[in-house]
Amino acid sequence: MSLHFDMADPAERARGLETAVTAARRGDLLVIPTDTVYGIGCDAFSSSGVERLLAAKGRGRDMPVPVLLGSPGVIEGLAYGLTKAARELAEAFWPGALTLVVRHQPSLAWDLGDSRGTVALRMPLHPVAIELLRASGPMAVSSANRSGSSPATTYLEARDQLGDSVAVYLDSGTSGDAVPSTIVDVTGQVPHVLRLGAVELDTLRSVCPDLTCD
Repeated sequence: MSLHFDMADPAERARGLETAVTAARRGDLLVIPTDTVYGIGCDAFSSSGVERLLAAKGRGRDMPVPVLLGSPGVIEGLAYGLTKAARELAEAFWPGALTLVVRHQPSLAWDLGDSRGTVALRMPLHPVAIELLRASGPMAVSSANRSGSSPATTYLEARDQLGDSVAVYLDSGTSGDAVPSTIVDVTGQVPHVLRLGAVELDTLRSVCPDLTCD
């Protein structure tokens, strides 16, 4: 049976975060609020957790799960061969709605799907998410919905779709802007926009003028 915590209540917030960290370390699934939509997540280093996440969403390994971070500096331990542009974009837009696709460190013991040596990283601009991530470490997080359905902007919308496949629901009211994050590939020398979202192209180019976009 799933547990639900109201993050607006200070006592419940403390219990909810503690319970969520414990559940993640067991490989269980969580639903958490972010600055875009609610996410379904697990410990990024739990292969069984990632398998449960993909099964709960009805999603295949061909769509690797992104990873959320609680601090910008964590990227240095996860990414390999970070460029100057990658660091500048992270510094300018984290926490926020920018996802960076980087080459991950070959030594990392994780399996996020068929990632071909890359990982999508983001630090969300949401106090509950940041507090959780700083306690739990990096989490594999995807939008809290079944594949093909609308992303959840409330705990109840997530619960309706995911039910008891999730161990802990952290309820922080209506989520932030439902516009998805912008995704930029920084694996090469020239950053390339894979998806435009909340961070606009002109804003990105104010930091990286040579950034490309199809």
